[in-house]
Amino acid sequence: MIKISPDNVAERLMRYVQVDTQSDPTAKTNPTTEKQKDLSRLLMQELRGMGITDAEMDDYGYVYATIPANGEKKNIPSICFCGHVDTAPDCSGTNVKPIHHRYYDGKDIVLPDDTSQVLSMRDSPCLGQHLNQGIITASGLTLLGADDKSGIAVIMEAALFFMQHPAIKHGGIKILFTPDEEVGRGTEKVDMKKLGATYGYTLDGGEAGSLEDETFSADEATITIKGVIVHPGYAKGKLVNALKVAGAVLSALPKNEWSPETTEGREGFVHPVSVNGIAEKATIQFIVRDFELEGLQNHHERLKLLAASVVEQFAGAAMEYQVREQYRNMKVVLDKYPQVAAYAEEAIQRAGLNVKKESIRGGTDGSRFSYIGMPCPNIFTGMQNIHSKLEWIGTADMAKAAETIVHLGMIWEEKG
Repeated sequence: MIKISPDNVAERLMRYVQVDTQSDPTAKTNPTTEKQKDLSRLLMQELRGMGITDAEMDDYGYVYATIPANGEKKNIPSICFCGHVDTAPDCSGTNVKPIHHRYYDGKDIVLPDDTSQVLSMRDSPCLGQHLNQGIITASGLTLLGADDKSGIAVIMEAALFFMQHPAIKHGGIKILFTPDEEVGRGTEKVDMKKLGATYGYTLDGGEAGSLEDETFSADEATITIKGVIVHPGYAKGKLVNALKVAGAVLSALPKNEWSPETTEGREGFVHPVSVNGIAEKATIQFIVRDFELEGLQNHHERLKLLAASVVEQFAGAAMEYQVREQYRNMKVVLDKYPQVAAYAEEAIQRAGLNVKKESIRGGTDGSRFSYIGMPCPNIFTGMQNIHSKLEWIGTADMAKAAETIVHLGMIWEEKG
């Protein structure tokens, strides 16, 4: 029987979240913040301490490591387990103070450093599954960073289990930790040849038992508005302020549909994320999301027509519409390799959980990996309320995620 201690994986997470690794969406460097390497360096050292001799960190902050195959079967595919070291820019990740509530009693948890932050079963019903078990929160001033340091802690604990239990037979296990996933650049500098994995799994999911084999397809759209600039003292009938035009475009967006706050399930959306500029020129950046490529294209056409109809109301103003692909629905690739998700389902069941097949209203590194040669669904870690001050995770869920990894290594070897 595979059994991993919730307290052990909790101790790892508590240490890792105290390392500030927030990424920066405005930076052009790789990684976008040097501080991400602080955790990458620590992970490399801990992997070597387990006896994984080839563990290394490259110049971009990626960590690569291999647990060699130990079974007698030949030609077993090498399997990668991947997590990301960075935390989201949405909420501060500086001076995280994790709190291990060892025996959650079902009562509201008032976070001590900001008593307006209250974690309750009413707002987070999954807490009810953790009565008399451990949960981890931050202190109220920051996010926790379980996204995705819980994934890292889970992978590290599973790696230690493999190294300490050589009787557990498995094929080659590849470990990869990436920077900058939260800003859409997690695979930008990955060396797939060095990684050397055939299939992969990201540990970056939520509720225990969840398995995600479908993501949004995602683009970034940028609308650049050019106004007409003249001296404001002599501007009557001449000045066209690009900032005001941008404001009019945003005001014209639908109020009750087509946005993250008004959609769910398989509905796509268009979401403005930043506005920058001066009176002469302004830009609006959007993220555009849909599960279907046809839907994605329809969103672009609708947004472009809406913006153009607004801009043409301002004589002399002009606009440009640019699209940058971010990632694509990984299900298109994973459907060609059904065993990858099927083995994950079996591993989750062997760990004693019910499988919850889900589609992600977002993306993971696995979206990009699936399209650059490594089909890669996403497995749960237990994280909840991510990117917020009320982020929390159950320690039992993390232990089950680590056990799922071990079972996956065994299943690939058994079926080889």
